[in-house]
Amino acid sequence: MKKILTILALAASMQLANAQQGSVKSVSAAKAAYDKAAAAVENAKQNTKTATWIKYGQTLLDAYNAPAGAAWLGMSRQDLTLLGGGEKPVSEEQVTLGGKEYTKVAFANKNLYFAADGVLNIIEVTQPVVENALEKAVEAYTKAAELDEKGQKAKEINAALKTVVSKYIDEAYNCYTFGDYSKASVLFEKAANLSESKLIGETNDDAVYNAAFTAWSAGELERAKSLFERCLSTGNQGEGGEVYAKLADIAEKLGDNVARKNYLEEGFSKNPESQSILVGLINYYLSSNEDTNRLFELLDQAKKNDPKNASLYYVEGNIHNQLGNGDKAVEAYNKCAEIDPNYEHGYIGLGLYYYNLAVDLQEKASQEVDDAKYMALLGEFETALKACIEPFEKAFEITKTPDTKVGVAEYLKNACYRFRTTSAEYQEKYDKYAAASAQ
Repeated sequence: MKKILTILALAASMQLANAQQGSVKSVSAAKAAYDKAAAAVENAKQNTKTATWIKYGQTLLDAYNAPAGAAWLGMSRQDLTLLGGGEKPVSEEQVTLGGKEYTKVAFANKNLYFAADGVLNIIEVTQPVVENALEKAVEAYTKAAELDEKGQKAKEINAALKTVVSKYIDEAYNCYTFGDYSKASVLFEKAANLSESKLIGETNDDAVYNAAFTAWSAGELERAKSLFERCLSTGNQGEGGEVYAKLADIAEKLGDNVARKNYLEEGFSKNPESQSILVGLINYYLSSNEDTNRLFELLDQAKKNDPKNASLYYVEGNIHNQLGNGDKAVEAYNKCAEIDPNYEHGYIGLGLYYYNLAVDLQEKASQEVDDAKYMALLGEFETALKACIEPFEKAFEITKTPDTKVGVAEYLKNACYRFRTTSAEYQEKYDKYAAASAQ
């Protein structure tokens, strides 16, 4: 749904690298096989046999897969041309889904969505062979398991139901991409429930989280709350404690500030580096008019538990920065370097503090009509702007993250631009960081 979803674990579930999923029956063959199996389960002499229900379940899965034909997630347009069996599309158009461009290739019974790189990301069946085939398959295999008293077919049933789980997840991702968050949530929850049923017996933390996230995205707050609490019950806090941040957001929207505070404080105690929880805490204490010293009490507790953790001082700097305590913010950011000279975020925090201060001073100067005051503000502006360069350069030097390097280079380019005509040194710096920011 990361950052939608561990959301964005969503992309992992797409399994675009999968090979073609074995042979797929034609629509007519799948329908004929299903009709025959459906008749068998209505026959009193046959519907007491495990094999009858397994066969029925398999025909339902075949019926579900049949409209896709030769298409599979991860195939290319060239694969479709070569292996499509002569099936002709009825139309083709460019569409935008979730901010991403796709080529939609429409057939009589399905739509295929190819990403900009030519890879098939979505198979949307518009004319299923059997309605609700996945739900009926679950019922069929559950009945087969009930009849299989000795468990002789347990492995086969387990494998088939795991296939259903993967299909639910694929369908959920499709719904998420199409913007139907409510339906996506229901499908993710079905996948989670089936995974955790006695016939499979596995936890599916990603499916539960994604069910919660999509319910939250759909504005289904009570349902999202229940699902996020289900995450916590299995120890799944989400990336950086995001589950706590979402629960706090839900509590705020439901008007429960006590729960909001408790979620944030518990989340912060377990994930003191989480920016979403930190921002939530700051906003809570500012909006509730409670003593903001509580923020520092929580942070001090975290420091006692992990005194060599430079990131905690980065968090402290961010808090002071948000509260307008500039000198203390600078002190905290500098403390990061004392503890760990290779911790890039302390340098970035310090650089951003001075850069933003320079922006504010420039804005004040632009509105000042008194020449003397204007010149004084201009001097302060240049002092602050120069002050951001050294910490940003240190961050640029030590970071191993390409996106971070580009972002820091952009700030350095902007800062050095101001001084490029004053010396060859600043001109060289400007040229260096302009080139780096363009990568």
